[in-house]
Amino acid sequence: MNPTGREGEEFAARWLAANGFRILATNWRRGRDEIDIVAREKGTVAFVEVKTRRLGPCGRPAEGLRGDQRKRLARAAAAWIGQHPGEPGEYRFDIVEVVMAPGGPPLVELLRDAFQADAG
Repeated sequence: MNPTGREGEEFAARWLAANGFRILATNWRRGRDEIDIVAREKGTVAFVEVKTRRLGPCGRPAEGLRGDQRKRLARAAAAWIGQHPGEPGEYRFDIVEVVMAPGGPPLVELLRDAFQADAG
């Protein structure tokens, strides 16, 4: 992972924690599939994909989440659920967009329930 991506994921985890999420795991892997952040918000477990970009004309960071990445995230989430049967509640897929602004704090936007597991 590049330094911008790593910095974005670390910032996103801190931002989520400061905004009422309890972080359950970061960079959780099953084979080649990975979940950037697994977090609980009240009764819901959120599988969070973090998309980070430097400020510029590149469009929204979430636009970079392709169908094959969604499928890998859904597979990883199913594996995580299988390994954590004691985590009750509902599940959803969120995206956290982090835009690194030069000379200022990163800009963050949380997209709750950004897609369904069967999206692709």
